[in-house]
Amino acid sequence: MSYTVNCSILLTDLPLLERPAAARAAGFGAVEFWWPFETSVPGEKDIDAFVAAIRDAGVQLTGLNFNAGDMPGGDRGLVSWPDRSQEFNDNLDVVAAIGERTGCRAFNALYGNRQGGVDAAAQDELGVENLARAGQAVARIGGTVLLEPVSGTPAYPLKTADAALGIIAQVAATGVDNVRLLADFYHLATNGDDVEAVIEAHAADFGHVQIADAPGRHEPGTGNLPLQRWIARSRELGYAGPVGLEYKASQQDPFAWVSTWSTAGVGA
Repeated sequence: MSYTVNCSILLTDLPLLERPAAARAAGFGAVEFWWPFETSVPGEKDIDAFVAAIRDAGVQLTGLNFNAGDMPGGDRGLVSWPDRSQEFNDNLDVVAAIGERTGCRAFNALYGNRQGGVDAAAQDELGVENLARAGQAVARIGGTVLLEPVSGTPAYPLKTADAALGIIAQVAATGVDNVRLLADFYHLATNGDDVEAVIEAHAADFGHVQIADAPGRHEPGTGNLPLQRWIARSRELGYAGPVGLEYKASQQDPFAWVSTWSTAGVGA
């Protein structure tokens, strides 16, 4: 099994730029991040330091979010947010450049919450336009844009795989075909989606998979989701990418479960 550690939600006892090395020390060869900067267009020194932290740790950056706004404050993306659309577009070339330098080819574009006083259809029209622009921006490096259903935020409109796939189909109709579903099994299950049906219908086309257990969004084995079965079935049906570990640590060793899964023949 190929895992990639989300260093924006794990290893948070360390400064952000020390986390790739900590992931490497824990036995992982790949990491992913939410947007690690405060603005859409950070300074070159900040970008260089981020890239150096990845390189010096000897890990592969497998995923990076576009700027999604103030995540701790409740923002969940700029893609469909009219007042911040320019920020999103300003971010595109920066993200593509980081991808080019690091070899990262998967980029998560959080769709954005519904905004009061703005027509939902108008937000969706903007969302499709901006996702198409994002797809074009990363296509030059062979990149893929990921679109993710999210739980825990009522104002976020994409809560099921079908909702995200509907937007992806609209983007594809514009001629941009490198936007894919990010199947986060925790978010899908928490929102009441039929995860097994999603896997059966779409696993071969998943752009990425992420996991956390539910309830709690903690380590695999702390909840009741059949994550091992879902991952194995996704593999059987053609998903060949890494599995993102995007959960909140609740134990002293947040990766202790990996050896248990390895013993069962489904880890490592």
